[in-house]
Amino acid sequence: MTVDLSARQRILDAAAGLLSERGYGETSLRLLASEVGIKAASVYYHFDSKEALYTEVLQAGMDIMIDRFEAVEEADFDSGRSRLQAHVSGHLDALHSNLQYTALHVSEFRTAPATVRTQLVPRRDEYESMWTALLTAVLPETPATEISILRLGLFGAMNSSIDWFDAAKGGLGEFSDVITDAFWAGADNRKRRIAS
Repeated sequence: MTVDLSARQRILDAAAGLLSERGYGETSLRLLASEVGIKAASVYYHFDSKEALYTEVLQAGMDIMIDRFEAVEEADFDSGRSRLQAHVSGHLDALHSNLQYTALHVSEFRTAPATVRTQLVPRRDEYESMWTALLTAVLPETPATEISILRLGLFGAMNSSIDWFDAAKGGLGEFSDVITDAFWAGADNRKRRIAS
């Protein structure tokens, strides 16, 4: 049996859009099918359930973020700050270039069904671990307990931008510069206070 990948992708794209706009509870498979221009039963040809579809959309969002992180890591960096800058820029670009998929992790994940969250937690943990390792490498004198707090603060600054960022008022490059500068200055000040 062959699977129509284009139809499957159309369903995923439409689901990502509807889930972003309406949330899980308000997105029915009937509405999704209407959006794609197929019969509701055809959705079940590609996905076993609404939860399975939602899981795959969220999984795709995490794949985008992890793939971008890994691509950034392939570059050569002349300093810890430049490495951090590249990752902040990569995270923001991946987040905002694929909002229908990636923003769901920020806006909807906590309200997703428990079965969906359970399946996604390992992948989300993997991404957080990548950032923890990055921050540990660029801030080697910072205790592990503080690295976790710094990561959460950095994620908050980056991810909250889905609600307010306006490209007409400045580009993502400028935004990533501001975040990196503020984060790096704060970490440097903290290091000096500990040393004194």
